[in-house]
Amino acid sequence: QVQLVESGGGAVQAGGSLRLSCAASRGIISSLSMGWYRQAPGNEREGVAAISEGGSSTYYSASFEGRFTISRDNAKRTLYLQMDSLKPEDTAMYYCAADYRPYGVSLSDWLVRKEQNYWGHGTQVTVSS
Repeated sequence: QVQLVESGGGAVQAGGSLRLSCAASRGIISSLSMGWYRQAPGNEREGVAAISEGGSSTYYSASFEGRFTISRDNAKRTLYLQMDSLKPEDTAMYYCAADYRPYGVSLSDWLVRKEQNYWGHGTQVTVSS
């Protein structure tokens, strides 16, 4: 059983940066794809970015490419999301997720399904103008 715990959220002004972390307190994540999602009040949960098991491949939803960077360190069992040039509309609860990715399923398809088995409880990001 994989347990995920996010950290690094907080309040920041527009244009600032934050780095989110997602630590796996139990389980081995090196065989799992991982991703970041976010959900703002009144909105559906949306996929931000995903990364392959070894970290060699990444995918970003269109709104985030160029501003956000996903990475992972399997030795530390940790997933990261570097967020730069933050905007007020980036205010949301950010969640990490992990799961096996079947052969032939792209990272984009994996991310959009939102059916991952392992989720963290989220970390709040608030961006003020």
